[in-house]
Amino acid sequence: MTVTGQSIIAGVPTSGTAGTFRAVDPSTDEPIGPEVKALTIDELRAATTAAAGAFPDYRATAPQDRARFLETVAEQIEAIGDELPETAAAESGLPTARVQGERTRTCGQLRVFAGVVRQGDHLGVRVDPAQPQREPLPRPDLRMRQVPIGPVAVFGASNFPLAFSTAGGDTASALAAGCPVVVKGHNAHPGTAELVGRAVARAAELSGMPAGVFSLVFGIGNEIGAALVTDPAIQGVGFTGSRGGGLALVAQAAKRPQPIPVYAEMSSVNPVVVLPGALEGDRSGLATGYVTSLTNGSGQFCTNPGLLFLPSGASGDRFLDAVGEAVRTCSGQTMLTPQIRAHFDERASFLASAPAVATVATGTVGQAANAPAPAVFATELDDFVAEEGLAEEVFGAAGLVVRYPDVESLATVLGGLEGQLTATIHGTDSDLDDARVIVPVLETRAGRILWGGWPTGVEVSEAMVHGGPYPATSDPRSTSVGTLAIERWQRPVCYQDLPAALLPDAVRDENPWQLVRRVDGTLQLP
Repeated sequence: MTVTGQSIIAGVPTSGTAGTFRAVDPSTDEPIGPEVKALTIDELRAATTAAAGAFPDYRATAPQDRARFLETVAEQIEAIGDELPETAAAESGLPTARVQGERTRTCGQLRVFAGVVRQGDHLGVRVDPAQPQREPLPRPDLRMRQVPIGPVAVFGASNFPLAFSTAGGDTASALAAGCPVVVKGHNAHPGTAELVGRAVARAAELSGMPAGVFSLVFGIGNEIGAALVTDPAIQGVGFTGSRGGGLALVAQAAKRPQPIPVYAEMSSVNPVVVLPGALEGDRSGLATGYVTSLTNGSGQFCTNPGLLFLPSGASGDRFLDAVGEAVRTCSGQTMLTPQIRAHFDERASFLASAPAVATVATGTVGQAANAPAPAVFATELDDFVAEEGLAEEVFGAAGLVVRYPDVESLATVLGGLEGQLTATIHGTDSDLDDARVIVPVLETRAGRILWGGWPTGVEVSEAMVHGGPYPATSDPRSTSVGTLAIERWQRPVCYQDLPAALLPDAVRDENPWQLVRRVDGTLQLP
């Protein structure tokens, strides 16, 4: 398949006229792939108009048909073959094996949401039958279901060219909810986006879906993204990226004549708490696990363990020595873009030069371009609180270890952290009393709390939460990973005393879609 550098608007390859750009191989800093023809704002409107036109038919699709569409998208992505991981690896600098795993995850997400749609409990159906004899007032017939909000804009993520981009989690959950999607492809991996975008468009055609159910658009600068978010047809936004980028979209959406929700996953330092009992076991293995998680993917994960809280004292000293030994064996890996590497250098230099911060160890610079050396730094708890900027995210393989004197002091500092995607505790049964102090604090700060293990790696499942209080996300009531993500793109509608002939299938007495429903307050299986 030949990458052409075109947007895909309602199934039609489209060359924009707003200028061109090219992808860059971050391992060499050399341009690769064809010139991408960026859209003007007027050309972008063809995509949003098509999405609005497709919405009435797409939202009315039966569960089986919509589920089959999602499965066909997965099949078409798999049918691309080796060209997809090879293109993604070249454009992102990520290892081919990592990208292959990401393709598996992407297709798995689509199939998981197909199962959600078939089961139908995301519709949240409730039926309260009329009680005409009730005193002092009769009760009307009330029936409720969730309906899709309308066309959704999705912004591709730099660090996941497949799983959080063109057909990633936001797109999969929005399509599952019944919302057409317009994807703003990330300019760092346009070839990858185009290959996947074509697969989605083919799946729509094969499944008999309206062509406007999906579009992929490319643009230059921030104006095209702002135009997408402020377009009247768009009713919701999914974003994964920097805090600055996410907040800009939130502000633009809020200024619309009709404000819309923006679900932005932004910054997180994902604190890890090591309790004393954990240091009495395999300190070397614990240190290796930390460094592996910190440096995985050159540290470019939203769940990167940027802060580690470590007890003061000799056991903590020995753990930190083991961390230093592990870091010194690490070599830098290619970062996603030269711009991300430049920002990493800035933040790592800040930590290295901060008066109250010591450098524990650094690795070696990688042989490719944009492959800075991993590093770990350390400071004391009081200095961490006093020194402005130490709690900020470093997007890359650099971590800060904070030494704490006691759990009570630690709990106070944890309670003052910004919102996080994850928080992790390492301990043993001897630490359970301390953990009982820490867990309630972490519940107020994070969307996912781990005992043992490391936060990098997010399972796509029913119970997963990949979200958290601001600034981890712009809306802590949701998740961007897991089946609960579908609820971001829905809203409830109640039908009062409608004639049976006008009721949608989901709330009819005969339950033609065989849904799990709550009838008069009691959960009923089909």
